[in-house]
Amino acid sequence: MFRLKFAAGLLAMIFALATGGSAIAQEEKVVGTVAIDQVQVAFLASGNFGGGTLNFQGKAYPFKIGGLGVGGIGVSSIEATGEVYKLTNIDDFGGGYVQTRAGVAFIDMSSGGIVMENNKGVLIRLTAKRKGVMLSVGVDGIIIKME
Repeated sequence: MFRLKFAAGLLAMIFALATGGSAIAQEEKVVGTVAIDQVQVAFLASGNFGGGTLNFQGKAYPFKIGGLGVGGIGVSSIEATGEVYKLTNIDDFGGGYVQTRAGVAFIDMSSGGIVMENNKGVLIRLTAKRKGVMLSVGVDGIIIKME
């Protein structure tokens, strides 16, 4: 169990350093928060689907999320929360995102992080709690559709 937690922590740290995740928080102002529930299935290629809520300028906006990518193996459900940066207009939140991810899940023990950016410059930095059996390291194309 210690080895699994150590490996998960190490992967999360490598991910944060590789993506510059800590630099986002230091350089940009948090303008909103998100909560996402999704399911991810991977066997080298990956697919995910789910939904979430964006809290922005005092309002809650529900959305659907889905996408395809490469990297990882297993099946997991994901509960992710995080911060939104560089969003000035709600119309800029929906659309296509590139997502980098790294994480590990074994039943109900998990560790991992996700960073997403769209072509309008909106950044989302998430901390993910996973349940299932999954090794997730990869890149995805994600679509967020406002409800």
